[in-house]
Amino acid sequence: MSRRAVFVVNPSSANGATAREWPDLAAAARATGLVVEERLTEAPGHAAELAREASMNGADVVVAVGGDGTVHEVVNGLVGPGGAPFGTAALGVVPRGTGRDFIRSHAIPTKPREALRVIAEGRIRRVDLGEVATDADPEGTRFANAASAGVTGAIAARANGMSKRLGGTPTFLVAAVQGFRAWRNTPIHVQVDGRPHDLTAACVVLMNGHSLAGGMKAARDARQDDGLLDLVLVGDVGAKDLALNLHRVYGGTLGEHPKIEQIKAAEVRISGTEALPIEADGEIVGATPAVFRCLPGALDLVAGD
Repeated sequence: MSRRAVFVVNPSSANGATAREWPDLAAAARATGLVVEERLTEAPGHAAELAREASMNGADVVVAVGGDGTVHEVVNGLVGPGGAPFGTAALGVVPRGTGRDFIRSHAIPTKPREALRVIAEGRIRRVDLGEVATDADPEGTRFANAASAGVTGAIAARANGMSKRLGGTPTFLVAAVQGFRAWRNTPIHVQVDGRPHDLTAACVVLMNGHSLAGGMKAARDARQDDGLLDLVLVGDVGAKDLALNLHRVYGGTLGEHPKIEQIKAAEVRISGTEALPIEADGEIVGATPAVFRCLPGALDLVAGD
């Protein structure tokens, strides 16, 4: 039986190329046998609304057509606070962004037409999500790939304001260097499943996937079905440390740095003397104090093999 797929399309993704190419992609989707419906986003937050409506109205799959930010919004349209589902739809992804970090962890092809074949024929897996809640937003935001507090939040804000014409990796790397140069590390208190850690840190990263920021492999061994997040505590490091350790950043060996610690955790609380910016899947969602937790098996995902 053909899957009923509602495509939530961000026409601005891929520097606007998605708007031009979508009619051909829609035809290719129908050629796979999918029952296709389409919804085009018009503003930030609209993808979540469209995804929730589609799932509640019986779609088999809601497909995010865009980058990691579009995936983030669609996930929040499918899954609510504490992992409560809105409807029964699974998530599909046709990658059209620059970072493409989410798809790296789930064997989803980078080429749109190949991704469409996965949506039509791929198996549905149940995978974990993360959630971050703050004092200002106690119901929280779900994240599919990664969330963090500290310099990474400032870097995400920079990257979001930059042109992505050079591609995801160069853009995020430039934003990272600029962000570290402008950042001042601060003392923070972290509780990892109730165990206290006090340190001066650049950032605290919670990984559900393997990479972030266009291919920086922060958690090479992360699993998306183990009920745990991979915590990366980045201590008192700066721009020079980043430059000298790019081989670790992109090679997946960050844990070998003496000022970086990696821990698996179900719940992490972060506080400190200063409010630190928080990003989730590259989107700015608030500031510390905050609690990050894993939501085991909260999302059905159409994934590759």
